[in-house]
Amino acid sequence: MSTITAQRPTGAFIAVSWIALLLGGLVFSVGLWNANMQASEKGYYFILLMYGLFSAISLQKSVRDRMESIPVTAIYYGLCWVSVSIVLLLLLIGLWNAALPYTEKGFYAMAFLLSLFGAVAVQKNVRDIQALDRRSSSPDTVTGNS
Repeated sequence: MSTITAQRPTGAFIAVSWIALLLGGLVFSVGLWNANMQASEKGYYFILLMYGLFSAISLQKSVRDRMESIPVTAIYYGLCWVSVSIVLLLLLIGLWNAALPYTEKGFYAMAFLLSLFGAVAVQKNVRDIQALDRRSSSPDTVTGNS
């Protein structure tokens, strides 16, 4: 495995990451709230959003852990990939069979993907900042020894 040379994310990238996460989740949720569908169908899509956010963050964390030589079991790593694949497949099947216009289907798919991207970007920023803070507070850095 290789070590990562992390750079501090810019304020603009941090802001855009949070905006993507919040905007994607909010737009998806507001779309569900206003949708003309049964409560069980709304619940299905909302749970997919929650499951998708969790699985995307978990996958990003396990990939990053492996890159930083932090042990991640092969089973957990594989389950993360399977989990993201399952949530995307369930969203695709749900939207394919939904009695919605194509524009609404596209709206839900794009809002969903935007929120997943935002979640992964926010998690990456958090890990980058933590890595830099750990490095700057290590004894070698403080005393100037390399």
